[in-house]
Amino acid sequence: MSVNILMPALSPTMTEGKLARWLKKEGEAIASGDVIAEIETDKATMEVEAVDEGTLGRILVEAGTEGVKVNAPIAILVAEGEAVPDAVPTAGAPEAAPAAPAATPAVASAPPAAAPAPAPVAEAAPKAGRVFASPLARRIAAQKGVDLGAVKGSGPNGRIVRRDVEAAVAAPVAAPAAPKATPQPTPAIDVPHTAVPNSSVRKVIARRLTEAKSTIPHFYVAMDVELDALLALRAQLNASSPAEGPGAFKLSVNDLLIKAVAVTLRRVPKVNASYTEDATILYDDVDVSVAVSVPDGLITPIIRNADRKSLSQISNEAKELIARARAGKLKPQEFQGGSFSISNMGMYGVKEFSAIINPPQAAILAIAAGEKRAVVKGDALAIATVMTVTLSVDHRVVDGALAAEWVAAFRSVVESPLSLVV
Repeated sequence: MSVNILMPALSPTMTEGKLARWLKKEGEAIASGDVIAEIETDKATMEVEAVDEGTLGRILVEAGTEGVKVNAPIAILVAEGEAVPDAVPTAGAPEAAPAAPAATPAVASAPPAAAPAPAPVAEAAPKAGRVFASPLARRIAAQKGVDLGAVKGSGPNGRIVRRDVEAAVAAPVAAPAAPKATPQPTPAIDVPHTAVPNSSVRKVIARRLTEAKSTIPHFYVAMDVELDALLALRAQLNASSPAEGPGAFKLSVNDLLIKAVAVTLRRVPKVNASYTEDATILYDDVDVSVAVSVPDGLITPIIRNADRKSLSQISNEAKELIARARAGKLKPQEFQGGSFSISNMGMYGVKEFSAIINPPQAAILAIAAGEKRAVVKGDALAIATVMTVTLSVDHRVVDGALAAEWVAAFRSVVESPLSLVV
């Protein structure tokens, strides 16, 4: 019996995507697990695997098509020797073949710190509480401890497939739904210009930033922080590193600041949080999302449990994640989630800036450049290396006094940095 291959939801926030290219041709045999296509989502361009086996009977959506809705038929899978039907089979076919995401994205590019939406809540089971799920979904659910009764299937006829279980594993907390922005008419442009079409990723960046800025009550707390003690510690630690081998490391200033953020979140844990309508969620783990520029936007690889890692571990892990982010090799679990974000534009000489919060997180720290400034120490002028940091917070979770307490604690950690190595 012929079945549809459906447009998969390859991330929790995806509603549509671009079918970038087909990796299988009509008439080719497909085995379960074969990579059949590349789809550009709101997070990345990802390889898509087949769930079932058969023959690719007909391609319904050509490569390069944008705006393909999730669960729309994109191809027809037929059994070996079966004729391809003239009509597209219905989405409710009993054993449809939705595509499932491969573990590694092909090209990683994402909106800033876009955190995963919650796993969908299960609808009423079709018959006497029976849960319809693919064997692969059941196996992953058993391994990860996921209750399939609490997962809504996105496959045909409500069937739970691999991507649904992975979304349930990746989603840490329910984020309040944001209203859709009202489309604005495109203004007429009479002057000479070049119109650069917006990629799917750029459209998602625009939509999610608009939602975050318009639905989260931001406010900002800025403070100057002296860096000289931190820079001296960095130089001392780098000098102690082996020249090469598994124990070698080279700490960047950003590595030390990631650790400083993590230590501060342990000291002021109420900022390591998210807002929901029913409760404020305080995270047990300190997972720091680090904004990284990639060719088509931003992506935020995560240093998980950063407070429990050494500086050399953070440094080596950050370098590896950043390199793979720019090469398009991050796995979804490496950039989905996080409990707090940092954005560092110090390398560009930026004096001061504020960042937009990454929902559902409650805060993001904007880090500017360190520069020599005149400071007063005692009753005398002195020269110090100073940077300005700006904490953007969600006022529904963090009040002014708490934000000020966090920034003051961060300054204390940076200016007396021995706590970073103990």
